[in-house]
Amino acid sequence: MSAEISVLQKARSAYQPKLPKALRAKDIKVELGAPTEPVGHKDEIQKLFPKTCGQPLATIVEGRGNLSTQPLNVGVVLSGGQAPGGHNVIAGLFDALKAANSGSRLFGFLKGPGGVIKGKYKELTAEVIDRHRNTGGFDMIMSGRDKIEKPEDLAACKQNFESMKLDGLVIIGGDDSNTNASVLAEYLLGQNCKTVVIGVPKTIDGDMKNEQIEASFGFDTACKTYSELIGNICRDSMSAVKYWHFVRLMGRAASHVTLECALQAHPNVCLISEEIQAKGTTLAEIVDYIVDVVVKRAAAGKNYGIVVVPEGLPEFISDIKRMIDELSTVLGKEEEYIRSLPDHSERLQYLNNRLTAPSAKVYGSLPGDIQEVLLHRDSHGNVPLSQVETERLLIDLVSDRIRLLKAQ
Repeated sequence: MSAEISVLQKARSAYQPKLPKALRAKDIKVELGAPTEPVGHKDEIQKLFPKTCGQPLATIVEGRGNLSTQPLNVGVVLSGGQAPGGHNVIAGLFDALKAANSGSRLFGFLKGPGGVIKGKYKELTAEVIDRHRNTGGFDMIMSGRDKIEKPEDLAACKQNFESMKLDGLVIIGGDDSNTNASVLAEYLLGQNCKTVVIGVPKTIDGDMKNEQIEASFGFDTACKTYSELIGNICRDSMSAVKYWHFVRLMGRAASHVTLECALQAHPNVCLISEEIQAKGTTLAEIVDYIVDVVVKRAAAGKNYGIVVVPEGLPEFISDIKRMIDELSTVLGKEEEYIRSLPDHSERLQYLNNRLTAPSAKVYGSLPGDIQEVLLHRDSHGNVPLSQVETERLLIDLVSDRIRLLKAQ
């Protein structure tokens, strides 16, 4: 028995998203432009993708064309983190297929690229699609973060596509997911497989923007949601006239979300990873900057404020990055011995003698629990800097500096 549909769900499902101008016309066609070229690393990319590099730019325009109306079997997969709009991409794909030929079928691969490799899928019927129209999340077919790059995985995909008689596969995801799409497309062309691959840009990070992509879906909603939350905290802080709030936002390798939220919500401090990397700013300089803002606001009788930081900030701070490189080298040779030392104070003393003086100073300035985290390596042998809670690191260091100033 199906669950009862609420009034809100009924209203939501009735919403009609605005179509781009090119898709509003009764008749549309695809125009192919000049061959494209990589922006950088041209020779390397052409060598890696000899069959797909240089594909022409395709533009949808109004007019009668020669688009096929034959029944098609198409697969779709959601990849990476969820973002608002994923379900509607699938719904739009379903509607277009059925409008062209009611005999076309859409299959959703389950739990991301892993489902493509393992051949785990379900047919997406009108009942399934309509239940998820205009809803957030990726729960229709779920998502995953598997990579499609090993020869055996590529061969498994080809075998699944051929058994399903799949005409096309749509991969909805970010930069890693579209790399999957590129690798898979190149392989299938080399194997004379009829399945074509299409990548749909999805990332709330906003780092797939270019001349053709104004904004990847998910970015706008994420920024509005985060900005509303930051705005609420700002209002609360102004009302209570106490507390400094440090807000960490998504964005491991890009600060687009943090910058957009700062433009919308106007926090007191906003740190941008790319700017910090370009200037070679050190951790101490960042702490000094925040402390200076806190002290000046305190002098003006405002002992409250908001600091917004991207989650991947530590990877862009020059002296932390240098320290991590040195620490990785030391752990690569002596991790077992360092971990065997009886307590952390001895491990800290040992590392002081193994790291250069500047890196030892940076490592020693970190809170003890973060020092411990950095003594572990992940499955790839890397120091897990992503596990460092950026806002907690800054809160601890700024608090220590302010206590020192008060003592003086």
